[in-house]
Amino acid sequence: MFFRERKPMWILIISLIVLAFVAAVAGVIRNRKLQRKIDRGELDAMPEVQEADAECCGQHEICERDSLLAAVSKKIEYYDDEELDKYIGISPDAYTPEQEDEFRDVFYTMQDTDVAGWVRSLQLRGIALPDNIKDEVFLIIGERRISPHT
Repeated sequence: MFFRERKPMWILIISLIVLAFVAAVAGVIRNRKLQRKIDRGELDAMPEVQEADAECCGQHEICERDSLLAAVSKKIEYYDDEELDKYIGISPDAYTPEQEDEFRDVFYTMQDTDVAGWVRSLQLRGIALPDNIKDEVFLIIGERRISPHT
Protein backbone atom coordinates (compact mmCIF):
# COMPACT_ATOMS: atom_id res chain seq x y z
CA MET A 1 0.00 0.00 0.00
CA PHE A 2 2.85 2.41 0.80
CA PHE A 3 4.42 1.85 -2.63
CA ARG A 4 1.12 2.53 -4.43
CA GLU A 5 0.79 5.94 -2.82
CA ARG A 6 4.36 6.84 -3.77
CA LYS A 7 4.19 5.40 -7.30
CA PRO A 8 3.43 8.71 -9.11
CA MET A 9 6.39 10.35 -7.38
CA TRP A 10 8.74 7.52 -8.41
CA ILE A 11 7.49 7.75 -11.98
CA LEU A 12 8.24 11.48 -11.96
CA ILE A 13 11.73 10.98 -10.52
CA ILE A 14 12.58 8.22 -12.99
CA SER A 15 11.22 10.34 -15.87
CA LEU A 16 13.41 13.27 -14.84
CA ILE A 17 16.49 11.03 -14.62
CA VAL A 18 15.76 9.58 -18.07
CA LEU A 19 15.24 13.07 -19.49
CA ALA A 20 18.55 14.26 -18.03
CA PHE A 21 20.31 11.21 -19.50
CA VAL A 22 18.79 11.80 -22.96
CA ALA A 23 19.81 15.48 -22.82
CA ALA A 24 23.37 14.54 -21.85
CA VAL A 25 23.62 12.01 -24.70
CA ALA A 26 22.25 14.58 -27.16
CA GLY A 27 24.85 17.09 -25.96
CA VAL A 28 27.68 14.61 -26.42
CA ILE A 29 26.48 13.71 -29.92
CA ARG A 30 26.20 17.40 -30.85
CA ASN A 31 29.71 18.13 -29.59
CA ARG A 32 31.16 15.17 -31.53
CA LYS A 33 29.49 16.34 -34.75
CA LEU A 34 30.81 19.85 -34.24
CA GLN A 35 34.30 18.50 -33.51
CA ARG A 36 34.21 16.46 -36.75
CA LYS A 37 33.26 19.61 -38.67
CA ILE A 38 36.19 21.44 -37.09
CA ASP A 39 38.52 18.55 -38.00
CA ARG A 40 37.30 18.64 -41.63
CA GLY A 41 37.75 22.43 -41.76
CA GLU A 42 34.06 23.24 -42.11
CA LEU A 43 34.16 25.27 -38.89
CA ASP A 44 36.96 27.34 -37.38
CA ALA A 45 35.99 26.76 -33.75
CA MET A 46 33.19 25.57 -31.52
CA PRO A 47 30.25 27.96 -31.66
CA GLU A 48 29.92 30.09 -28.56
CA VAL A 49 26.74 30.22 -26.55
CA GLN A 50 25.02 33.55 -27.09
CA GLU A 51 22.77 34.91 -24.40
CA ALA A 52 19.48 36.34 -25.54
CA ASP A 53 18.65 39.93 -24.67
CA ALA A 54 16.02 39.52 -21.98
CA GLU A 55 14.84 43.10 -22.42
CA CYS A 56 13.91 42.80 -26.07
CA CYS A 57 11.83 40.30 -27.96
CA GLY A 58 12.61 41.69 -31.41
CA GLN A 59 9.59 43.97 -31.31
CA HIS A 60 11.14 46.40 -28.83
CA GLU A 61 8.91 49.35 -29.66
CA ILE A 62 5.77 47.25 -29.23
CA CYS A 63 7.05 45.58 -26.05
CA GLU A 64 7.95 48.89 -24.46
CA ARG A 65 4.72 50.56 -25.49
CA ASP A 66 2.43 47.80 -24.16
CA SER A 67 4.40 46.61 -21.15
CA LEU A 68 3.38 47.52 -17.62
CA LEU A 69 6.77 46.60 -16.19
CA ALA A 70 8.69 49.58 -14.94
CA ALA A 71 11.90 47.66 -15.70
CA VAL A 72 11.22 47.93 -19.45
CA SER A 73 12.14 51.59 -19.39
CA LYS A 74 13.71 53.78 -16.74
CA LYS A 75 12.67 56.96 -18.53
CA ILE A 76 9.91 58.82 -16.73
CA GLU A 77 7.41 60.36 -19.10
CA TYR A 78 4.72 62.75 -18.02
CA TYR A 79 1.28 62.54 -19.60
CA ASP A 80 0.11 65.99 -18.54
CA ASP A 81 -0.23 64.51 -15.07
CA GLU A 82 2.38 66.34 -13.03
CA GLU A 83 -0.30 67.08 -10.43
CA LEU A 84 -0.38 63.36 -9.54
CA ASP A 85 3.14 63.60 -8.07
CA LYS A 86 1.56 64.73 -4.81
CA TYR A 87 0.32 61.13 -4.37
CA ILE A 88 3.78 59.57 -4.20
CA GLY A 89 3.84 56.92 -1.50
CA ILE A 90 0.07 56.70 -0.96
CA SER A 91 -1.37 53.20 -0.72
CA PRO A 92 -3.69 52.11 -3.58
CA ASP A 93 -6.59 51.63 -1.16
CA ALA A 94 -6.13 54.96 0.68
CA TYR A 95 -7.40 57.36 -2.00
CA THR A 96 -10.53 59.42 -1.50
CA PRO A 97 -13.15 59.50 -4.29
CA GLU A 98 -12.02 63.02 -5.20
CA GLN A 99 -8.40 61.85 -5.54
CA GLU A 100 -9.50 58.90 -7.67
CA ASP A 101 -11.30 61.37 -9.95
CA GLU A 102 -8.00 63.17 -10.55
CA PHE A 103 -6.54 59.91 -11.87
CA ARG A 104 -9.68 59.31 -13.96
CA ASP A 105 -9.42 62.81 -15.48
CA VAL A 106 -5.94 62.00 -16.76
CA PHE A 107 -6.85 58.44 -17.76
CA TYR A 108 -9.95 59.36 -19.79
CA THR A 109 -8.15 62.09 -21.73
CA MET A 110 -5.32 59.92 -23.04
CA GLN A 111 -5.17 57.67 -26.07
CA ASP A 112 -5.47 53.91 -25.57
CA THR A 113 -1.91 53.46 -26.82
CA ASP A 114 -0.56 55.64 -23.99
CA VAL A 115 -2.20 53.84 -21.07
CA ALA A 116 0.53 51.22 -20.49
CA GLY A 117 3.22 53.91 -20.64
CA TRP A 118 1.26 56.02 -18.18
CA VAL A 119 1.01 53.14 -15.70
CA ARG A 120 4.77 52.52 -16.09
CA SER A 121 5.42 56.22 -15.51
CA LEU A 122 3.34 56.15 -12.33
CA GLN A 123 5.31 53.12 -11.08
CA LEU A 124 8.65 54.78 -11.79
CA ARG A 125 7.49 57.89 -9.95
CA GLY A 126 6.33 55.86 -6.91
CA ILE A 127 2.65 56.60 -7.44
CA ALA A 128 0.23 53.74 -6.85
CA LEU A 129 -2.82 53.53 -9.07
CA PRO A 130 -6.02 53.70 -6.99
CA ASP A 131 -7.65 50.29 -6.55
CA ASN A 132 -11.01 51.55 -7.80
CA ILE A 133 -9.75 52.43 -11.28
CA LYS A 134 -7.32 49.55 -11.83
CA ASP A 135 -9.99 47.39 -13.48
CA GLU A 136 -10.76 50.12 -16.01
CA VAL A 137 -7.09 50.68 -16.78
CA PHE A 138 -6.27 46.99 -17.15
CA LEU A 139 -9.33 46.47 -19.34
CA ILE A 140 -8.05 49.08 -21.80
CA ILE A 141 -4.54 47.59 -21.74
CA GLY A 142 -5.92 44.07 -22.22
CA GLU A 143 -8.03 45.17 -25.19
CA ARG A 144 -5.01 46.93 -26.67
CA ARG A 145 -2.92 43.75 -26.41
CA ILE A 146 -5.62 41.63 -28.04
CA SER A 147 -6.12 43.99 -30.97
CA PRO A 148 -2.99 46.18 -31.20
CA HIS A 149 -3.79 47.66 -34.62
CA THR A 150 -7.05 49.36 -33.69
